[in-house]
Amino acid sequence: MNRYPLWKYLIISVALVIGGLYALPNLFGESPAVQVSAARSAVRIDATTVNRVEQALAAASLKPSLIQLDGNSVKARFDTTDDQIKARDALERSLNPDATNPEHVVALNLLPRTPAWLAALRASPMYLGLDLRGGVHFMLQVDMQAALQRRTDVLTGDLRTALRERSVRHSGISRSGQTIEIRARDSQTADAARALIQDQFADLEVRETVEGTDYRLIATLRPEAARLVQDQALKQNMTTLSNRINELGVAEPVIQQQGADRIVVQLPGVQDTAKAKDILGRTATLEVRLVDESSEGLSAERGNGPVPFGSERYLERTGQAVIVKREVLLTGENLTDAQAGFDDTQQPAVHLTLDAKGARIFRDVTRDNVGKRMAIILFEKGRGEVVTAPVIRTEIGGGRVQISGAMTTVDASDTALLLRAGSLAAPMEIIEERTIGPSLGAENIAKGFNSVIWGFAVIVLFMCVYYMLFGVVSSLSLGFNLVLLVAVLSMLQATLTLPGIAAMALALGMAIDSNVLINERVREELRRGSSPQVAINAGYDQAWGTILDSNVTTLIAGVALLLFGSGPVRGFAVVHCIGILTSMFSSVFFSRGLVNFWYGRQKKLKTVSIGTVWRPDGPVPATKAD
Repeated sequence: MNRYPLWKYLIISVALVIGGLYALPNLFGESPAVQVSAARSAVRIDATTVNRVEQALAAASLKPSLIQLDGNSVKARFDTTDDQIKARDALERSLNPDATNPEHVVALNLLPRTPAWLAALRASPMYLGLDLRGGVHFMLQVDMQAALQRRTDVLTGDLRTALRERSVRHSGISRSGQTIEIRARDSQTADAARALIQDQFADLEVRETVEGTDYRLIATLRPEAARLVQDQALKQNMTTLSNRINELGVAEPVIQQQGADRIVVQLPGVQDTAKAKDILGRTATLEVRLVDESSEGLSAERGNGPVPFGSERYLERTGQAVIVKREVLLTGENLTDAQAGFDDTQQPAVHLTLDAKGARIFRDVTRDNVGKRMAIILFEKGRGEVVTAPVIRTEIGGGRVQISGAMTTVDASDTALLLRAGSLAAPMEIIEERTIGPSLGAENIAKGFNSVIWGFAVIVLFMCVYYMLFGVVSSLSLGFNLVLLVAVLSMLQATLTLPGIAAMALALGMAIDSNVLINERVREELRRGSSPQVAINAGYDQAWGTILDSNVTTLIAGVALLLFGSGPVRGFAVVHCIGILTSMFSSVFFSRGLVNFWYGRQKKLKTVSIGTVWRPDGPVPATKAD
């Protein structure tokens, strides 16, 4: 009656072993570290960088516990935060001799102390949120007016091209702020331009004015189109920030929209606000422009004259100056993919794929400018660099573009990576920043875990006193539930915050509630005169329905929080939902396994240790079987 088959005990054993292994890394804590990554795509992070880091630390008489090359960064671990800060300063001086043009980002970080044998099993600790681990918090304001102006610029160029293709001979197109003005000499031209706008440019609304013999069409973005542009700009900025931060190795960043034009960025484990700004600023965008090949432009390129009006000067990676026109033909917004590869001569190159609109523009530009040079400029952290400036030999269609030049395979890979990360759709300004130190995070962890531990201890004491041996079984199942909950959160690499710790405490209370129901059902059967074995079996069977109903209804509320909540609410909901599932397994399946193992093998069971069983005619010891 109260015996588990061998396979059920095997399931319990496997769950216990796996839970213990994957919960174990959370006991080792974190060590202060310094993370070195590239500040520009042209900077390579490899074994040479590791040697430079080792030499700089040795010169400063600092001994790291470990230096490792991890992907695109070098991480040096230290025993104390004092050594960490001294190492940061030493590496900053050594790796960035020119402070105005740094080649490396040297940032403070925290890394787990998980032993190698556990790391080999892919056992990692839970990520800790900003309130527990420390880190930096930013609130960024997106310049929506700039996003609208950028969209207006694109529409101006598209409108100019469409009018040319329709052979509408206007007197000129200009943009002022978010307004596009088209001038015409007669009403027929104005009518043709208006019809084209209504037919091909649904985002624009147009009105007509007359000044003497000239006609003016004033086109502006429709309100719904402007709102869509703003929403897309915000989403693109969030995606770009996420890609950029993830590829720099910052664990579990929080990037959330707040309001209509603000973004909250939290970087746990990063204590250096200045370096965190560098991380956020590491976005790249692509611009395609024509080279200024006028006599003044060629003279300025050779350094024999000033840059002509309407042009700008940029440098190639070789240091050669290139004078390009200000007019932007294509931007990274038209880029759908960027992959590193090789050109026809087996030299490293970056293969770009353009969207339909970009492919059409690129085809027209290359068709109209055969024999001229076209510069592809990479903008990173506000600085432009000419990747290549080839001569246009023929019309290029199909939307596939190849850029090559003085680059290595690593340069090509890094350039493609940055271009895939995308560009910001609109400028952003940091309007709020704050740093949460690791000491405050450690204090929050101590207080949070103390509340869980003391709550656990009081529950165990009460259960053992009130339910005796059944209370011990309930306490063991409660401990197993806690281990299992931590293990599942660690395997999912969830982020634990203070609300998550509160959810852990709540999960303990809910888990023990299930055991209280079971124990009281067993007591009730004993009061009715059932034999101990029958009472145990009936207690678990009858309590299961109540436990399932109560947990399912609570789980529904937790799922609602998970779906519609954000930030701390979502963190609470994750732990809450997982805690419900683990408590159902531990409170019923695991605890019954222990009871069956202890009592089920006794064929003539006369007594059970479940505290005092009260009967109508007075109390009798629970160890007396009727």
